[in-house]
Amino acid sequence: MDPRVLSPLDRLLELADAGLRASFARPSGSRPTPGNPAPTPVDSGLRRHSAGLMRVNHAGEIAAQGLYHGQALTARLPETRAALRKAAAEEGDHLAWCRERLDELGSQPSLLNPLWYAGSVAIGALAGLAGDRMSLGFMAETERQVEGHLADHLQRLPADDTRSRTIVQQMQADEIGHGRAAVAAGAAPLPEPVPKLMHLAARVMTGTAYWI
Repeated sequence: MDPRVLSPLDRLLELADAGLRASFARPSGSRPTPGNPAPTPVDSGLRRHSAGLMRVNHAGEIAAQGLYHGQALTARLPETRAALRKAAAEEGDHLAWCRERLDELGSQPSLLNPLWYAGSVAIGALAGLAGDRMSLGFMAETERQVEGHLADHLQRLPADDTRSRTIVQQMQADEIGHGRAAVAAGAAPLPEPVPKLMHLAARVMTGTAYWI
C-alpha cells in the first residue's frame, strides 16, 4: 500500500511534475540500455527512418506514462494505484532507452510530447473513473496493442540497426509481462468500441510523431 496520504492538490502537483519530467527531462533507466552501442546506419535515409521509428516509440512511452499516471489518479483501491505506478516506473526504462537511441541517431524526441502526455492523462483518468477492473482492462488492452505495434517496428527497422532492434525486443517482452500482470490483477474485458477507438488514437499519434 502507498504509505502517503495526499490531498487532491498534492496529487495534481505530483502529476504536473511527472508530466514535465517525462516531456522535458533526460530520463535515466534503472536497467542499462539493451544491446551494444552500434554505429548509426551509414545511409542517411535509413538513419532517418530508424530515428522516426524510435521517436514514435519514445512518444508512445510518454503516452504510457500519462495513461498510467491518469489511471492512478482516479483508481479506487490502493493496490490498483500501486500496480499502475509500478508499471509506469518500469515503462520509465523504455523512455530512457528510446531517448538514448535517439541521441545516438542524432535525432530529437517528438516536439508534441507535452500534448501526448496531457491527452493520455485525461484518457487514463476517464478509464480509472470507470472502475478499477475496467481500468486494468484498459491497461491490458493498451499493452496488447503496444506489443503489436512493436512487432511491426521490428519488421520495419533496418536489418543492420541491431541496437534499435534489441531495445524494441526488450520493450516488447516487458509489455507482454505488464499485460499479463493486469489480467492476473482482475482486468475486465473492454466494451467492443473501445479497443477500436484506442487503435485509432494510437495511429494518429504514431503517424504524427514519426515526423514531428
